Amino acid sequence: MSNTDKSLWYLENIDMGNIFCPNKLEVSMEDHTHSRDFQKNEFIFMVDEMSDKVFFISSGRVKVGTYGDKGKEITKAILGPGEVFGELSIVNEGGRRDFAQAMEPTSICTLSTGQMKGLMKDHSNLSLFFMKIIGSRVLEMERRLESMVFKDSRTRIIEYLLELLDKKGQRVGYEFVIRNFLTHQEIANITATSRQTVTTTLNELKNRDLITFNRKRLLVRDLEKLKEEIAVHV
Repeated sequence: MSNTDKSLWYLENIDMGNIFCPNKLEVSMEDHTHSRDFQKNEFIFMVDEMSDKVFFISSGRVKVGTYGDKGKEITKAILGPGEVFGELSIVNEGGRRDFAQAMEPTSICTLSTGQMKGLMKDHSNLSLFFMKIIGSRVLEMERRLESMVFKDSRTRIIEYLLELLDKKGQRVGYEFVIRNFLTHQEIANITATSRQTVTTTLNELKNRDLITFNRKRLLVRDLEKLKEEIAVHV
């Protein structure tokens, strides 16, 4: 399975790019659809903002998260090209519970909730598509909650590296590479750990020649031994 197939597994022959970005004009489809570019760190929507649109990533990366006690940022998902977010607006048109922020220069196409509901009435496979998105993301959050309760910080960090490999990793000979690697703070936010703990864990794995990394990529030198680290510390 290619990396594109892994990131778009749920599309099931639905051309979401054509639905959200039919012609890349500023305004189209009766003013319900438009494309916009966001700069790095620019917010696409904020917590409590009106939930009335669904978003499609044409290019770039988006962080979806919320804020915990004392304003601590909690990252729920990091999404890339071809992925949809803001889907809860279909079932809840109140205020947003999360924020969405561009992690790099990003192009987003949007569709109003009303327009999307109209399309879903006419296309049952589109309804199934959103049911799968919502269901898979609920399950993912449940797994992370269980991990925070029952597993230590080091294990959570390694599990997240393995999750990234499964979703976005590319095989290079006997090794695996993840491009556009995250910062240590971003990994800390999504694993509910600290930046110092992430740095310590990554450096330990690097010193043992299991991984090597820089700001642009992570290279896993021995995947099986990295997996064994989970079994040893469970």
